[in-house]
Amino acid sequence: MAKGLRRNRNVKIVATLGPASSTEKMVSNLFEEGVDVFRLNLSHGLHDDIKKRHEIIRKVENKFRRPICILADLQGPKLRCGDFKDRQAELVTGQSFIFDNEKKLGNSERVYLPEFEVFRCLKRGSKVLVNDGKIRLVVKEVSQNFVSTEVLVGGIISDKKGINVPDQLLPLSALSKKDLSDLEFVCNLGIEWLGLSFVQRAEDIKEAKKIVRGRAAILSKIEKPSAVDAFDAILEETDAVMIARGDLGVELPIETLPPIQKRLVRQCRDSGKPVIVATQMMESMINSPVPTRAEVSDVAQAIYEGADAVMLSAESAVGNYPIEAVRTMNSIATEVEKEKTYRQLIESSRTPLKGDVSDAITVAAREVAETTNVKVICCFTETGTTASLTSRERPKVPIIALTPKITIARRLTLNWGLHCIITEELERFKMAVVNAAKAARMYGFANNDDKIIVIAGVPFNVSGTTNILRVAPADEKKIFEGEST
Repeated sequence: MAKGLRRNRNVKIVATLGPASSTEKMVSNLFEEGVDVFRLNLSHGLHDDIKKRHEIIRKVENKFRRPICILADLQGPKLRCGDFKDRQAELVTGQSFIFDNEKKLGNSERVYLPEFEVFRCLKRGSKVLVNDGKIRLVVKEVSQNFVSTEVLVGGIISDKKGINVPDQLLPLSALSKKDLSDLEFVCNLGIEWLGLSFVQRAEDIKEAKKIVRGRAAILSKIEKPSAVDAFDAILEETDAVMIARGDLGVELPIETLPPIQKRLVRQCRDSGKPVIVATQMMESMINSPVPTRAEVSDVAQAIYEGADAVMLSAESAVGNYPIEAVRTMNSIATEVEKEKTYRQLIESSRTPLKGDVSDAITVAAREVAETTNVKVICCFTETGTTASLTSRERPKVPIIALTPKITIARRLTLNWGLHCIITEELERFKMAVVNAAKAARMYGFANNDDKIIVIAGVPFNVSGTTNILRVAPADEKKIFEGEST
């Protein structure tokens, strides 16, 4: 075990890499400032660019000798219009506008829609939103070759602008041809999380899992009303969730977003599955070295809700102040978590568990930590389950996740409060306690005179066997001496 950076907060920071943040020096600085998970956005950049960024992250990981998590985010089946004769056209409120299957340049009266067969499922009265809802249309007629609409709110429409259909479950696979190619590419590179965009139903996740074949964990992005409606089934199937408020805010009334966010975060917490709150968290920092007061409050609210992670998108990918954005987010998180109200909210929002032995052990660890002077909970985990269950409890003391598998350590980096460490394969519980004590002291979680909690399963190296909790001294000499704890 080698010494690395220790975070002084529990919520994790996800940062998107892009043109503004793709050098080794910049990635290294971002990690030092507080980034725990790096996002590769497959909507932008060629495979060569993605590969270079992946290589840089792994170099930084080796430099700091600390597991770093990579999230590869697929583009997903987003509807986009074709191109225009003059690159754009103006739509006037009240006019007619047609989407059709003719591969010709568009104008102010019509445009080609590549996914026209999908579009034909629309009905008279269906709403159509263009360019993040800035242009609004309503369907008047659907035929074999075109869909005629009336412009409700006009504006400028340009090449390949995104199209949203908020009140319709579209017959689209969650994986486009591009997504399938990108999926194979990033899984072969080696990633921890694969982000599925525009998930509509649990079947989308099942389809992706068959193709991924365990090479990465699945993170479902909730950005359509149909996904909110089917969230219970989606949560059951997925490994993690991202509340992607951009497209979600386009397709749903904007005032519904806060309660939806709060409800989905709570459900994810109850299930022990990581949840990221994302999109426009500090949007103004693309061009400004400081965020707005409202943005600071938005980030803080997600942390108060107990989200596992908060995410920077354009702020770190193309913004002028990526370092400042991460530093600010880190400062907000650190300050919120020091606040007494934060602990009160976290503890009052727990849901009583009725699970198996593993659940009981992790609950017991949290309760012991709350009633004694234990400094840290150390979890030995083979598949990540024990550590995830401990994270779900949101204990008041730090959590160290120890695993012999680098892939598991990297993946767990997304979870709230987990400090992940690679350890050797162990066969005896006593040596697990010794390794835990060493790690706790090495990273500054405990001193020789302190006590730690150790959670593990016997026999070792078998998933789903968490069955032991021990309060132990942080001094391994006392462990070998057999000191009563």
